[in-house]
Amino acid sequence: MTQSSDAFSGGCQCGAIRFRAETVGRASICHCRMCQKATGGFFGAYVTGRGVTWTRGGPSYFLSSNKIRRGFCSACGTPLTFEQLEGLPPGQVELSIAAFDEPTRVAPVIQVNLEGKLNFVDHLAELPTVVEPAAWTAFKASIVSNQHPDHDTETWPPAGGDTN
Repeated sequence: MTQSSDAFSGGCQCGAIRFRAETVGRASICHCRMCQKATGGFFGAYVTGRGVTWTRGGPSYFLSSNKIRRGFCSACGTPLTFEQLEGLPPGQVELSIAAFDEPTRVAPVIQVNLEGKLNFVDHLAELPTVVEPAAWTAFKASIVSNQHPDHDTETWPPAGGDTN
């Protein structure tokens, strides 16, 4: 299956859950501690999805506060949503930018909740880079990924075990 150029698709790492958003709104980075813990990252990156449908499976939820629930894949743990329990139109949800098949189409345009911003985040690009030793390059070449590809598939996992 291929996605139309005007739709936005994505899903979890294992492929048990897939979604489609008809349109997207403003993409943001949230620095609050709750988003940091929910994503396991330095911040949460979300975009408003409108006309969201779950095309394969559906998320499990964790009620992270009395106002917010977080959707995730119960099979692989991929964070998928940030959802207000009240006040949003049906079919509108904040979707994790990294879960999109083409995350570059939904680049963040604002940052919010700066009081929780970790003090080193603005300096990450200044960190030195390391040339990988040959042993690490060989190790990476030996990895066989079980990750779902960045596009819709009719079934998952495919017959024969080919994951690409």
